[in-house]
Amino acid sequence: MKLLHVDSSILGPGSVSRQLSAEIVAAERQLHPGLEVVYRDLGQQPVGHLSGAHLAAAQGAVPEAEALRQDVSSGQAALDEFLAADIVVVGAPMYNFGVPSQLKAWIDRLAVAGKTFRYTEKGAEGLAGGKKVIVASSRGGFYGPQTPIAFLDHQESYLRGIFGFFGVTDVTFIRAEGLALGPDQRAKSIEAAQTSIAGLAA
Repeated sequence: MKLLHVDSSILGPGSVSRQLSAEIVAAERQLHPGLEVVYRDLGQQPVGHLSGAHLAAAQGAVPEAEALRQDVSSGQAALDEFLAADIVVVGAPMYNFGVPSQLKAWIDRLAVAGKTFRYTEKGAEGLAGGKKVIVASSRGGFYGPQTPIAFLDHQESYLRGIFGFFGVTDVTFIRAEGLALGPDQRAKSIEAAQTSIAGLAA
């Protein structure tokens, strides 16, 4: 089996999503001996944001600039890693009610017609099903369905929606919320997330 581990936090060692995603991968290694893991750090080595030149290259135009050729190649590698993976673990902190721009740029490279989805007479059809996606979600506040600011959650709702669009129906969120509400709440939230991770390998 192959696992793709993706981190997107810009906080380095201080990142809760990075801590949790690493612990999820460790749990999956216990569950699947011999698991092959590929790691991509979007915080340290981001995939470039889409541009008109990228779209032209996707439609068959030959990139003239060497930097663009390398970037197109990097985007193709990201797509190939995703398609080859049986399990995808994503470290996804909430930034300004959404996902980090680095993570969005990576997802934009996955959203390729004919690869992860296609349009049919009956509408869109996902082509990347059969995977398991586990998201290590970290948020400074509380954004659950029963909270007054649930409408501001464009992080988990987006990730569930886009992976569902790709055909992935097995999406699990390991969540640490309220991290900015004091050290006691932070410790409590991380401990709860770690309990959920332990349940993955049970």
